[in-house]
Amino acid sequence: MADRRRIERVNGLLRQEISNLIASQVNDPRLNGLITITQVRTTSDLRNARVYVSVMGHDSARQEALAGIQSSASYLRRELRHRVSLRYIPFLQFVLDDAMVEADRLMRIIDDLPVSEASGDVGSPRL
Repeated sequence: MADRRRIERVNGLLRQEISNLIASQVNDPRLNGLITITQVRTTSDLRNARVYVSVMGHDSARQEALAGIQSSASYLRRELRHRVSLRYIPFLQFVLDDAMVEADRLMRIIDDLPVSEASGDVGSPRL
């Protein structure tokens, strides 16, 4: 079992290397939008990794890009074996990261809220 700091270092290293590989080595036509690897979470035994992917675009484009990345998972793992010196290269499971979509949705909700005239007195008690 790896300690917490080592897992965090491995997660960062995998995130960087997978990002580089997708940008430079993967030639899938489904990967035509802005794709970002937001984080990687490996299990404590470093055998499996969940890779969170953010894709800009509408839902069908996001699903298509995820399918393209998932189809290249074995290639990415094989390439990681040459780039990263770990005893075991983790199996990669790609998941869409909806954090940016949720943040955008919340910002739209906040923007649509009506603004009261006394917006400067939000925290002050009324006497």
